[in-house]
Amino acid sequence: MTDIDPFRMVRSLGGKRGSAPVHLWDPPFCGDIDLRIARDGVWYHEGQPIRRQAMVQLFASILKREGDEFFLVNPVEKVRIQVEDCPFVAVDMEIQNPGPDQSIAFLTNVEETVTADAEHPIKVTGTDEPHPTIHVRNGLQALLSRPVFYRLVDAAAQHRENMEIITGISSKQSFFELDRSPSTIIQDPAP
Repeated sequence: MTDIDPFRMVRSLGGKRGSAPVHLWDPPFCGDIDLRIARDGVWYHEGQPIRRQAMVQLFASILKREGDEFFLVNPVEKVRIQVEDCPFVAVDMEIQNPGPDQSIAFLTNVEETVTADAEHPIKVTGTDEPHPTIHVRNGLQALLSRPVFYRLVDAAAQHRENMEIITGISSKQSFFELDRSPSTIIQDPAP
């Protein structure tokens, strides 16, 4: 670990809101810092939770993913941080205009809103336990919290496809598969 002040990195941006254009920045790597995002979305600095939501939001605005690694970047420096799962957690959702033209908006723990569509897909991976995510921006995912995922599944529809039952939901004219399971079709007995 190097002696880098992540708070100085954020201050150098002048308190800008929203996500920064980190995809345009390629500053030199300056080392690792003791900053970790836990699976539940809590940000820790030197083992202590960061309690100021505004600071977490500022850090989130300069978060960048490269491969399987995560960095805080500004135009002149880049430091690596640890992310246990997804950097964000979807903590709420709203289905707008329910029906064939519906859209589903998610709110993250850093107060960023993302609407599921072709560029922001919902994906469910995992075999034993579902791991539902939505793409937020620039390769950064939000894990759907358990209550949000349950609400999403509750609003989903099912249809048969070949010998499987597909459970999914649509948003912005895109269909997102949440589950696929074998169909248990009972044949009528022969006359």
